[in-house]
Amino acid sequence: MMNNASNQDATAQLLIEALPYIRRFAGKVMVVKYGGNALAGASESDAMSQFAKDIVLMHAVGIKPIVVHGGGPQISDMMKRLGKETEFRNGLRVTDAETVSIAQMVLGGQVNPQLVAAINVHGALAVGLSGADASLVKAQPLDPELGFVGEVTAVNAEILKALLDDNLIPVLATIGVDDSGQAYNINADTVAGAVAEAVGAEKIIYLTDIEGLRSKVDDASSLIRQITSSELAALVTDGTIAGGMIPKVQSCIDAVNSGVARAHILDGRIPHVLLLELFTDAGVGTMITKERVSHVGA
Repeated sequence: MMNNASNQDATAQLLIEALPYIRRFAGKVMVVKYGGNALAGASESDAMSQFAKDIVLMHAVGIKPIVVHGGGPQISDMMKRLGKETEFRNGLRVTDAETVSIAQMVLGGQVNPQLVAAINVHGALAVGLSGADASLVKAQPLDPELGFVGEVTAVNAEILKALLDDNLIPVLATIGVDDSGQAYNINADTVAGAVAEAVGAEKIIYLTDIEGLRSKVDDASSLIRQITSSELAALVTDGTIAGGMIPKVQSCIDAVNSGVARAHILDGRIPHVLLLELFTDAGVGTMITKERVSHVGA
């Protein structure tokens, strides 16, 4: 009986702790980047189901989430099945014409419908989109040596805002197009940052397969709980941040410097990590801000 009472008290305390955050974030837009790597270490269905519940709860308390998803591991898996080798340079996939078609197939035909379906188990809330739909994400070639890898030139924020105003949850696959209709595979971290800037998001949250950023890559005790965008840029310059983390970190820097209040890098393998970050005082992972703040929590 005592244990049951203790559990009830703990639950009540968590709800009380969450209340000011619910009030604070009601009506705010938050962009959540859900990467394929966030599924690592858990069955895909369980991880996606937990993520969907978090998004639906955010929506239920008045937050306006936009989900931007990648699918790097899934694309690599499909390429392997088709006998194609995967090559990365500075965290970006070298993309020929066949590879961009594979990316379109996996992101638009596999990952996006799965995410939309997982959210819509809880109600008709989610709408699946590609950046190619209505030229939502305009792109141009990033580097000729990377092939059909794009960089974002514009985001049609009005489409996303219209969906949010209709009380819907946009779920965006990160394929962009140029003026001729040519499709480009765009790093999902980069697209998430551009979307957050375009819609004036309160937060951008990256879910991945690490607990956050470290000042020493191999030392788990060196987790960085809070860092400014300028301090983070210095870590990129000195090589502390390297490889596949560069696009994610650069997107955080750009978003925060462009007016997004806070960026977060969280371990998507932790059950309900979004709720822990948003609605508890301590928070989890790494938070990036323009200026240093006194309170690390949400």
